[in-house]
Amino acid sequence: MKESRIDDSAVLPSSAEPSFQFCTSAEGPLLSSGYRQLKKLVERAGLFERQYDYYARTVLMIWGMLVLGVVILPIARLHGLYLLDAIYLAFVFGQVGYLGHDGAHGEIFRERSKNHIFCLIHGNLLLGLSTSWWTRKHNLHHSNPNCITLDGELEIAGLAFTEEQVRNRKGLMRVLTKYQAFTFFPLLALTALALRVESAQSLVRTRPRHLIAEAVLACSHFALYGWFVFSSLGVLQGVVFTIVHQVLFGLYMGSVFAPNHKGMPMLESGTELDFLHRQVITARNIAPGVVTDYWYGGLNYQIEHHLFPSMPRNRLREARRIVKAFCIANEVPYAETGVLSSYCEILRYLHGVGRPLRVTTTHVGNSFT
Repeated sequence: MKESRIDDSAVLPSSAEPSFQFCTSAEGPLLSSGYRQLKKLVERAGLFERQYDYYARTVLMIWGMLVLGVVILPIARLHGLYLLDAIYLAFVFGQVGYLGHDGAHGEIFRERSKNHIFCLIHGNLLLGLSTSWWTRKHNLHHSNPNCITLDGELEIAGLAFTEEQVRNRKGLMRVLTKYQAFTFFPLLALTALALRVESAQSLVRTRPRHLIAEAVLACSHFALYGWFVFSSLGVLQGVVFTIVHQVLFGLYMGSVFAPNHKGMPMLESGTELDFLHRQVITARNIAPGVVTDYWYGGLNYQIEHHLFPSMPRNRLREARRIVKAFCIANEVPYAETGVLSSYCEILRYLHGVGRPLRVTTTHVGNSFT
């Protein structure tokens, strides 16, 4: 099988930016000999080769699903089934999000410009999200998974993942953190809203290179979405549809991303840890299966995705076989569990972190002084 060679920079998107930081005292990640050996095994299996046929089929299928959801909305209204369409489109929007995610990692095309255009379509236009904001935020997360000071994925209102975050919570956020194991899923339902707000704020503050294109496409999304929904359903039913659709879309996305790292080991800034160990020990896989792979968009292979973020989605399952065997042979902790078990682990972790806020006032005072 033909090998597809890549250099080490391919596993570290955006790491060349002057302002980029890493959760290690070294200048950038430490690419150990173990990682290089593992990458050679994956390369020899041809798992970095572009999968144009796969992505062509996937894009056509998802666009077909999207068109179907749009076309049947007026019909569904006549039969009082428009909320079923909202549920269906929440799932479809999640699938669109996976395409934007893959494009941002350069999994689809060789040329960066083509991947960027692909992301503008599937991120800004179809979802109303800023591609530049999300790409930088996500790349920073990939370079610093579960790093207390640098992983932006740990900054979620109402949730705390470290004792320091618990101590800094005030007012309503403190109350939510106190019972965060119970408020976790309701907060995930706000994911779509939070992503849109952060996208808009980022466009205003950072003014990215393609600001006009991003702003026009994102605004077009909301204009077209609002026009179609309310012209098809009217004001009252349109509002209900929008709430159900966006809440379930947010819950879907939040519940898919949560098992990846939540409840896994946290890293202090300055931790001396090579790239292989940092990516593996902070991530959690969800056991593979036909339904699971489709539902998670390949992100259930989180360990492999973090080790090789530019690898096409449909090759991650085969990469898992190589990576898991390599980790076991080299005594690198490799976490994999089932869907329900992953959420139980997360909730137990969150409940434990919030415990100091649930003790008596006197005890709390002693804990934080």
